[in-house]
Amino acid sequence: MTSHRVLPREQARVREPVTAPRRRPVLDDTLTLLLDPYRFIGDRARRLGSDVFETRLLLQPTICMTGAQAAEVFYDPELFVRDGAAPRRLQATLFGRDGVQALDGETHRARKAMFMSLMGREGRDRLAELAGRRWRERIRAWQGMPRVVLYEEVSRLLCQAVCDWTGVPLPPARVPEVTATLQAAIEGGDGLGPRYLRGRYARIKGDLWLSGLIRFARDDPGRFAGTVTGLIAGYRDPDGTLLPARTAAVELHNVLRPTVAVARFVTFAAMALHAHPEYYERVREGDDQFVEHFVQEVRRFYPFFPFVAAKVAKPFTWNGEHFPQGRRALLDLYGIDHDPRLWDRPGEFRPERFAEWDGGEYDFVPQGGGDHYEGHRCPGEWITVDLMKLAVTALTRWMTYGVPAQDLRMPSWRAPAVPNSRFVIDQVEAV
Repeated sequence: MTSHRVLPREQARVREPVTAPRRRPVLDDTLTLLLDPYRFIGDRARRLGSDVFETRLLLQPTICMTGAQAAEVFYDPELFVRDGAAPRRLQATLFGRDGVQALDGETHRARKAMFMSLMGREGRDRLAELAGRRWRERIRAWQGMPRVVLYEEVSRLLCQAVCDWTGVPLPPARVPEVTATLQAAIEGGDGLGPRYLRGRYARIKGDLWLSGLIRFARDDPGRFAGTVTGLIAGYRDPDGTLLPARTAAVELHNVLRPTVAVARFVTFAAMALHAHPEYYERVREGDDQFVEHFVQEVRRFYPFFPFVAAKVAKPFTWNGEHFPQGRRALLDLYGIDHDPRLWDRPGEFRPERFAEWDGGEYDFVPQGGGDHYEGHRCPGEWITVDLMKLAVTALTRWMTYGVPAQDLRMPSWRAPAVPNSRFVIDQVEAV
């Protein structure tokens, strides 16, 4: 029998904002945050009875925010900027240096427009087609394997698909190595000791590899014409200058890495299908509208990234808290997606809730909030949904499989989260 624990669940308690002065932080809460990154902000906010509070993280005063109103404030470009907001350890692992996440103003809008140009229906359909081919290939291969670690296998097939899509040459023999490099960069940001060092080394290794590819694409633009690699290699900032090769590599990395990270959501979707056989049947029967709702509920319910960071652009006061210029702020993504003021019974997995969702920009934020084109919401969010819908289709209609006993717990300290077993399946048969 499998063990199944979803981390964590919010208590159904409505908080009324207060405007009383806050106690200034004395102790550093970095260790507390690292031990439970998904619940840290939400739990503290409930205890204080406020959607905003100040603490110390990495020895720096930091303002923490939660709730839909907080998200709307957080994504106001007049109040918050991203330059210098992410801690250096995240720049050295997850984000890279000088990428679109750390930009503001016209430079950000232009760079973001380049990414959003990839998100048209034609380009997304092409990526889904390539990923679908890889799914079919791997399902055939899995039939001869005694056990399949789904998270690892899906990470590799998505790595192959996104490299095909971007025009990044990737011989089959290098797929495990490149996938592991991208995974280590994803996991290194919140890690301590060896995990952080692996993430930092992976980021350096990946950026050097892609820097060489960018230089090659600039020397032979015809070979990469019409590809994502060619687009990024030839992109010019608003001042007309080409990006330094290392910065262009970071942006290419910012296409590859998040696509591989979708394997986590696919793993969560497989967990949900296993935990809720009634939903497995509805997905298998071909109800495409329900598939959309199911995928969105996976993104809401399961833990992905716990929060995002920004810096105060100018002094202001909100909800009784003064925001000094330059102060770092964290927005509680997971807490908003589990806020009982926004979601009825948020600790229950119920895809049907999305039949009534109005598509708000600040109440559903697994990959950030606000506007995709103008703001800092993840540009690849639509690709995430496409690839998840493809995955649940593959898991329910293209194959049958067993789920042996395993450890599906997710440690509270691991972010981004993944079950201990990485979700193992066996007895795979193609349909």
